Amino acid sequence: MDLARTEVAPRRSRKESATRIGLMALPVAFFAVFFAYPVAAIVARGLKIDGAWRFGRIGEVLAQSDIRHVLWFTTWQALASTALTLLIALPGAYVFARFDFRGKQVLRAVVTVPFVLPTVVVGTAFLALVGRGGLLDQLWGVRLDTTVWAILLAHVFFNYAVVVRTVGGLWSQLDPRQEEAARMLGASRFAAWRRVTLPALSPAVAAAALMVFLFTFTSFGVVQILGGPTFSTLEVEIYRQTSEIFDLATAAVLTIVQFVAVGAILAVHAWTVRRRETALRLVAPEVTVRRPRGAGQWALLGGVLASILVLLVLPLGVLVQRSLDAPGGYGFAYYKALTSADSGIFLVAPIAAIGNSLEYALAATAIAVVIGGLAAAALTRRTGRLVRGFDALLMLPLGVSAVTVGFGFLIALDEPPLDLRSSWILVPLAQALVGVPFVVRTMLPVLRAVDGRLREAAAVLGASPWRVWREVDLPLVRRALLIAAGFAFAVSLGEFGATVFIARPDNPTLPVAVARLLGRAGDLNYGQAMALSTILMVVCAVALLLLERIRTDRTGEF
Repeated sequence: MDLARTEVAPRRSRKESATRIGLMALPVAFFAVFFAYPVAAIVARGLKIDGAWRFGRIGEVLAQSDIRHVLWFTTWQALASTALTLLIALPGAYVFARFDFRGKQVLRAVVTVPFVLPTVVVGTAFLALVGRGGLLDQLWGVRLDTTVWAILLAHVFFNYAVVVRTVGGLWSQLDPRQEEAARMLGASRFAAWRRVTLPALSPAVAAAALMVFLFTFTSFGVVQILGGPTFSTLEVEIYRQTSEIFDLATAAVLTIVQFVAVGAILAVHAWTVRRRETALRLVAPEVTVRRPRGAGQWALLGGVLASILVLLVLPLGVLVQRSLDAPGGYGFAYYKALTSADSGIFLVAPIAAIGNSLEYALAATAIAVVIGGLAAAALTRRTGRLVRGFDALLMLPLGVSAVTVGFGFLIALDEPPLDLRSSWILVPLAQALVGVPFVVRTMLPVLRAVDGRLREAAAVLGASPWRVWREVDLPLVRRALLIAAGFAFAVSLGEFGATVFIARPDNPTLPVAVARLLGRAGDLNYGQAMALSTILMVVCAVALLLLERIRTDRTGEF
């Protein structure tokens, strides 16, 4: 019997390895062709002259004072945005983790809406709030549209949900009795929290901080709209060097710098995630959630609700208000103007961008679900360098310059059989690159929670890997699959960095249409941009509310 087991174990291990490699094949091919190849092509175009590499160009570019200023501002504003986001969002993470109150499910969706909004819409919302003629300008004559404070607050607005979901997910599972035991032994409330809860939360706080830093370090749409000519991040500078100056060498160097920085951030993030998985003993969230008790807890709940109202809801409300504030009085004049193509900005009426975006997003969602689902299945086992490397690969599109990817599509995908520059599929492919990480991050915890003995029993009974997936995994992860598809749809709908290069003038997407309208002078163009942004915000909000209704696991990040 022992001999039989020793023979079966290696055979099963080899079969599992072969299955995992098979599952990785399509995602690896997809990322190689539509991510690595375009990025490598644009870098090579910038650093290769007459067939020879000019790596000395890297030092030349980094020696320029204006480039050093961009690097400094990119890093400084990312650090400041991360610190400010943690300061404001950690109380919210505690409230969502520990308190049960009426409207919590809807409020969770409201908190998440800003994260899936296009950065162009976020910039537009804060422009309506703090810009020229904005709410603060009208009431108190205060304008923040070209100051760093507008950028920092917009980043808090965008990343609040990252902290609430990541930290709150773990906080809701920490056993509160450990902190209560410390207090019974004489520790003060703060000392008990600092010595017991904070060490357990530190991996989740670090993971959230790294993700916020990553998103703000690579910020594009927010800085493009609110920064003006004064402030520029690496991503904005890559766009300027590529599309306005056409200096591909400088753009290539900045892409390399951003790639190295993102790689380092993701490596540290992966380490913090592994630490978080070995945190203190966890309990079901239902055990830790209760109604607020005492004046202090009710005051904390009220403070968090007030901060959400001011920082998250108010900018969106002002966006709606500005879309209705037409020259002839409040009404739908700007929405009606979307049906006309007389502006000369587009070859079609701006309203066509809605249908285009929905079609592209649906196609991108289908691609992301297939690629991300296969990748998540391959990553079900936690161990191994191959698994960790593959996981890191899937996260790279969230941090690598989307501008570089979009322009790389035009440069690289120009010869048969990959001459896709005139094909409609180019936009969904770029959007799917951003959607895949969300599919993986949503499905992976659920797949890892499936009892492996169920799969083994099905395999022993002769089921093929495909049948095991169909009859064992799929019924258990169907709900997570729907949630993953919803997130992929929302983020695909709002992708801007790559789409701005590859969306055709006769088929603009909503974020591209908003950016082009904001780039033209005139109240009509500005009002139409606000109207399109409002429509996009409503679509994202409805998608998030539907996701919250079908979600059963409240502990995950997304």
